[in-house]
Amino acid sequence: MNWEQLLSLKRFGDTQKRPRIAQDETRLGFEVDFDRIIFSSAFRSLQDKTQVIPLSETDFVHTRLTHSLEVSVVGRTLGRRVGKVLLERHPNLVELGYTFNDFGAIVAAASVTHDIGNPPFGHSGEKAIGEYFKTGKGLQYKEHLSAKEYQDLVDFEGNANGFKILTESREGISGGLRLCYATLGAFLKYPKESLPKKPTSHIVDKKYGFFQSDKEAFIDVVAELGMKPKNLEANSFYRHPLAYLVEAADDICYTIIDFEDGINLGLIEEDYALEYMSKLIYGINRDKYYALQHTKDRTAYLRAIAINALIDEAVTIFLDNEIAILNGDFKNSLLDKCKYEAQINDIIKISIDKIYKSKEVLEKEVAGYRIIGDLLDVFITAINNNYNNNNSNYDNLLVNLMPQEFVSESDSQYDRIMAVCTYVSRMSDSYAIRLRRKIFGNIF
Repeated sequence: MNWEQLLSLKRFGDTQKRPRIAQDETRLGFEVDFDRIIFSSAFRSLQDKTQVIPLSETDFVHTRLTHSLEVSVVGRTLGRRVGKVLLERHPNLVELGYTFNDFGAIVAAASVTHDIGNPPFGHSGEKAIGEYFKTGKGLQYKEHLSAKEYQDLVDFEGNANGFKILTESREGISGGLRLCYATLGAFLKYPKESLPKKPTSHIVDKKYGFFQSDKEAFIDVVAELGMKPKNLEANSFYRHPLAYLVEAADDICYTIIDFEDGINLGLIEEDYALEYMSKLIYGINRDKYYALQHTKDRTAYLRAIAINALIDEAVTIFLDNEIAILNGDFKNSLLDKCKYEAQINDIIKISIDKIYKSKEVLEKEVAGYRIIGDLLDVFITAINNNYNNNNSNYDNLLVNLMPQEFVSESDSQYDRIMAVCTYVSRMSDSYAIRLRRKIFGNIF
C-alpha cells in the first residue's frame, strides 16, 4: 500500500480525482467529512445511546456521543503526530500538498463515527439482534438466506452497520454521507465479510466490516485506496494504516474513561484510581493530586496524564512499524504491543468486574434484549406480510409507523430484514423503550 493512494479525497460518484493541492484550505475535504458526520441524524442519536451505564440517572456518565467526541480528539492528536513524521519520511506527499493536519482530520472524522452503527443498549444490543436470529423467532428466516446473509444477522456487527449508514444510497441521496474514501478506509477496522469467521489470529479477522448488502460499496472503496488483499475469494483485505490509529484512540478512551466513570459513580473505590492509573504515569505530582479537593478533579487529573502516556506509546509503535503496517504484516492492535499492556489489562479487568457486571448494568441489558427482540419481531412480520399481500390492519399501522426509508419492498428477504435491523439499530435507548411500550399497549 502507498500513502498517496491511501489519502484519496475521492467521494462516491466522483468521475475525476480530487488533487490535494487544489483543495480549499479553509474547507478541506477531510474536514468536511467531520462536519457531515456531526450534522447527521445517525450521529445525533448517539446522545441517548449507552456507552457503559444504560439509561443512567446521573448527568455524569458518558453516552456514545460524548465517547465518540472524545475518541475523535485523541484520534486527531494521534493523526497529527504520526502525520508530521510521515511527511518527513515521504516528501512526495508534501509536494502533493498534504500536511500533518490532513492525517489528523482523517483520523478524527473516522473516530467520531466509529460507533455510529451501534444499536441501543450498548454491545448487548448487537448480541440481542444476533440472538433473535440465532435462537429466537428470527431463526425461521434462515432457510431463505445464504450462509453469509444469515451470518450477517446472527453476528450483527456495529462496524458493518456503521459502514452501511455512511455509504448506503437511498432515493435522492447517492453514496450515503459521501465521505472521502480515505476516511471510509480509516473507518474500516475489519475489512472483510462475515464468513469465514475468525479464520486467523490477525487483528483484521477479529470481526467483520460490511454486510452483504454493501459489498459493492466496500469493493469500490478498497479498490480506490489500493488496500492490500488478504484473501480475494473471501473479500478480505488488510487495514488502511490509519484504522490502527482510530482503534488506538477508541482503546485509549474506553480503557481510561470507563474506569473514570466507574470511580465517579462509586462502583470502583477511588484508591484504585491512583493505584492503577499511576502505573501508566511517570513523575506524577502527588502534591498536586492530593491538593485537589474533589474525586472528579483527582480522577480527571490522572485520566489526562494517562491518556497522554498512551498517546505517546501508540504513536511510537505505529511509526516503528510503518512498513509492517503498510504490508499487512502487523497483526495486533497498537496497544496490544505497548509496554503498558499488563497495566491496561488490569484496568480493563477491574472495569469488567466492577462496572460491566454491576447489577445496574446487567438489569438494563436484560431489558434491552427483550425490547430489541420484540421490536424486530413485530416490524419484520409486518414488512413481510406487507410484501406478501397478507397484511392485517395491525401490520399496516406498523408499516406506516416506520420511517419510509426503512420500508423495504425488495424481493430479497435479506434486504427486507436488514432494513428493519437498520431501523431498530438507529433508535436511541429511550426511544426504543417508549416505542415498544406503545406498540404493546402501554401508552401512558
